[in-house]
Amino acid sequence: MEYEPIIGLEVHAQLLTESKIFCGCSTRFGAAPNSNTCPVCLGMPGVLPVLNRKVVEYAIKMALATHCRINRVNSFARKNYFYPDLPKGYQISQYAEPLAEKGHIDIEYDGTRKTIGITRIHMEEDAGKSIHEEDGDSTYVDLNRTGVPLIEIVSEPDMRGPAEGAAYLRRLHEILVYLEICDGNMEEGSFRCDANVSVRPRGTETFGTRTELKNMNSFRNVQLALDYEIQRQIDCLEGGGTVIQETRLWDAQGRVTHSMRGKEEAHDYRYFPEPDLVPVVISPEWIDDVQRGLPELPLEKRDRFVREYGIPPYDAGVLTASRALADYFEEVAKGTGQPKTASNWVMGSVLAAVKEEKIEIAEIPVSSEALAAMIAAIADGTISGKIAKDVFDDMWRTGKDPRVIIEEKGLAQIDDAGAVDAAVDEVLIAHPAQLAEYRAGKEKLFGFFVGQVMKRTQGKANPQIVNDILKKKLLKQ
Repeated sequence: MEYEPIIGLEVHAQLLTESKIFCGCSTRFGAAPNSNTCPVCLGMPGVLPVLNRKVVEYAIKMALATHCRINRVNSFARKNYFYPDLPKGYQISQYAEPLAEKGHIDIEYDGTRKTIGITRIHMEEDAGKSIHEEDGDSTYVDLNRTGVPLIEIVSEPDMRGPAEGAAYLRRLHEILVYLEICDGNMEEGSFRCDANVSVRPRGTETFGTRTELKNMNSFRNVQLALDYEIQRQIDCLEGGGTVIQETRLWDAQGRVTHSMRGKEEAHDYRYFPEPDLVPVVISPEWIDDVQRGLPELPLEKRDRFVREYGIPPYDAGVLTASRALADYFEEVAKGTGQPKTASNWVMGSVLAAVKEEKIEIAEIPVSSEALAAMIAAIADGTISGKIAKDVFDDMWRTGKDPRVIIEEKGLAQIDDAGAVDAAVDEVLIAHPAQLAEYRAGKEKLFGFFVGQVMKRTQGKANPQIVNDILKKKLLKQ
């Protein structure tokens, strides 16, 4: 029997606010354990939470970017469960009245686009972190993360394979980072994903029993975990067994999932309205104000780059991977009027240097104006493409304007036909054997002569003039 996987993802994104959702404690990552805490986030008796307005604004941004319907009145609830890293014994979240519902995003994979529905987006506080000793039986609790603001983005079960799941996750990540409301760091836990997975006989409509997967800390691990779990469920059913509704942990080292506990339902958490917080009322004016501040999103920017600049979709995909990179490319393209050349340089030399030096796009030492000026110097014949690589390396190292480097090092291209003619003569005299072979029919040696002329002129000779003069002189007997 052929089976079809059904996948829905629950993504928790930590918001880039300076303080926590219900108190003034810092959200800074990496502080000493339990130092970013206060009576409010520690759940001391008698304290009252106060909602951080910036959290609501950021949540509205994500709701608008994902085409959700924003509930003008939404409220918080207590989600009750006991765990050592949850000091209050409950989590303040949203349940019956979330911030936003019924949205969607488009994903791309295997050259196709597909719309994935979003069930809801709601605000909540994070729990703390349990730290288990590797060589002992002790567990420590760091409550710095307690109260850090999150939005949870719950998808519809619209994905039909691990590749779709990974594509959806990457698209959400792109949007959050473009909006500058989440840094998207999966290693630090700023962007976390749980997956709900089931399988059913292909062609049927009824969903199978689902399992929840946790502990996936990279895009690759999400796809690997989905691959494994789908096959595990299929093997179970084909072997006559029954899939159990449960939560399973992904073991990245062993590349398997392990049973963790039975899957909870909503009633297990005994949700009830949070008595210490009034409902959140979002005015139309507030929504309009946030809408006006939204940036162009990655997929729309990608389509525009293809349409306006005529670059291939692949180039557009690379260049819009981050908002900073897209802005950098666009400035170079506008500064040169040569978008494909700009694309080649940004995707080639610029990104190679960024990767080698492990820096962020914002830290690139070559400004977009300087790169545009260098490309213009190639276009007007001041320097050759080969010399431009040396100029770029100098620009990266020194931060100097390309025109200054060209002048200081005497790198301007030799357009004097007489000087090139003399260099060609010297090369032909120096290589009589190759000259004889060429004239005897070995025309592949033409490239050899071009290379020798360029070497003799330190790469400065105008390649077109070199070619023209060589063609004439090589034919002479």
